[in-house]
Formats: sequence, structure tokens, C-alpha cells
Amino acid sequence: MPQVKANGIDIEYDCFGNPDAEAVLLISGLGTQMTRWSVPFCRILVELGYRVIRFDNRDAGLSSHFDSASTPDPAAIADAVSRGEAPKVPYTLFDMVNDAVGLLDALMIKRAHVVGRSMGGMLAQLVASEHAERVLSLVCIMSSTGNRDLPQASPEVMAAMTSPAPHPLEDEQGYLAHCVAFSRVIAGRGYPFDEAAQREQALAELKRAYHPSGFWRHIAAIAASGDLRSRLANIRAPTLVLHGSDDPLLPPQAGKDTAANIKGAERFIVEGMGHELPPSLFGLLARAIVDNTQRARLLL
Repeated sequence: MPQVKANGIDIEYDCFGNPDAEAVLLISGLGTQMTRWSVPFCRILVELGYRVIRFDNRDAGLSSHFDSASTPDPAAIADAVSRGEAPKVPYTLFDMVNDAVGLLDALMIKRAHVVGRSMGGMLAQLVASEHAERVLSLVCIMSSTGNRDLPQASPEVMAAMTSPAPHPLEDEQGYLAHCVAFSRVIAGRGYPFDEAAQREQALAELKRAYHPSGFWRHIAAIAASGDLRSRLANIRAPTLVLHGSDDPLLPPQAGKDTAANIKGAERFIVEGMGHELPPSLFGLLARAIVDNTQRARLLL
């Protein structure tokens, strides 16, 4: 896969479809690689007439890592933010947003439809609010505004997400079992859990790149960036907020809050979906994204 220099770092990316078609920029979530936007999903969007770009966020996959920075203390960062102080972190969500815009610059894409999932949804919101002229339409999937008053994930989910995994060089099977267990915890009840597929995905990601400390720096970036709601009034792009009814990591109220703070946003609740994108929903989700792009065309 190709790589470009943007915003002072190396960004690994991948493109699908006709270079002359309207671009859809897919932004990945917390600590995850761009491959979570699977090739079959990307191809559906291509078949619907779009050019698709996916990329590794900084500190994930094959993009630049910040391993020279110390591992942040999320509790200390949250405490500093609550006191109105600027926490010391390697980077914030705003830096990551500039990575995404820098990638568009490197690819000479003036405007794109921006789609983000989980933390990537927060990044997508900020791309649309801070760089409105670059965004044709916006889709936030299973994301949040950073509003601290929203319901939080259950202790079980938080424990599964933050508990240390076995080191894969010492216990690969234990590491894979840990990844599958977390995937099971955040899955929705409406779709069968495919343990073999989840294990295969975890193994493929492990072989592609293994940098677990980036996860904690992503957490720190979210905490340091705080509540995004004051920024969302700047968004003018047609917006769709898509959330699973069974999301145990970011409950559906997070999606409701996001839609409430973006003028004209539409909200789509997918019954039975958790904090995941089951393959059986790829067609539905792609069509929802495309329907939102049609709203943008009416404004051109």
C-alpha cells in the first residue's frame, strides 16, 4: 500500500475506484488499523460510483508512531481538562484532523465525503467543523461528542477494553483470545458473532502491525480534546449520525447527542448493532452513506 508525507508524518493509505469519482474518506477508530474498513465494504462503495480512501491514523497500523513519547496517564489528563488546564499529551484530535486533511492535500482532493467510526467519528466531526470547505457530506458511525454527561460504557466493557493483553511474541494464542473476547463484549445481539472471522481479523492485524502503546495515546488525545459540542455548530455539510441500538461502548445516547448538536443532522439507529460493523450490514450502511451524499449534491 502507498504512503505519503502529510502534516509532518508518514501516512499509510489505500485507494479504490475511479480517481475521477467523488471521494469518500474513511477514518478509523481508536487504536485500530484502516483494514477495519474491509475491502468488501470499500468495494460496495466503489460499485455505487465513488472513489474510496482509507488510511491508518497516526500511531496505528503502518503510519508514523510516537513511541518516543511516554505513555500518558488518562486520569491525570482528564483531571487537568476538568480544571480548565491544557494537559501534556503527544498530540490531540486536532493534530489527527490535520493528518486527514493533509492526506487529502497530498492526493489533490479538494473536497470529500467524510465518514468516521468511533473515535474516527469524532475526527470526522472536527474535519467538518474546522475545515468545512473540504467536506461535501459527513457520516458519524457509533461515535460521540465527548460530552462527559453522556452514559458511559459498563465496567465489564471498560475492563475488556483496557485490561492488558498477553504479548503476542510470548503467547500468541492468548493474545488472539483476548482480542476475540473484547470483540464479543462489544457485539450487538442482533447479528451472529463469528468467532472464527474475529480471530482471523485479529491475526491479520497482528501480522500487519503491532504497536499497542498507540492505543493509549489515542485515549489521551480524546481526553485532551475535551467536549466537541461547541465546535459542531460550524458544521454545514449534510450529516448522518448512525448508531447501533445495542452499542455497549458508546451507548445510543451518544449518537443522539451528536445529531442534536449538528444543524440538520439525520439520525439512523440500526437495531441489534453493537460497536461493530457486521458484514451482513455492509450493503445497508453503504447505501445510507450514499443517500447522505445525495443530500450534498442538492446543495451544489
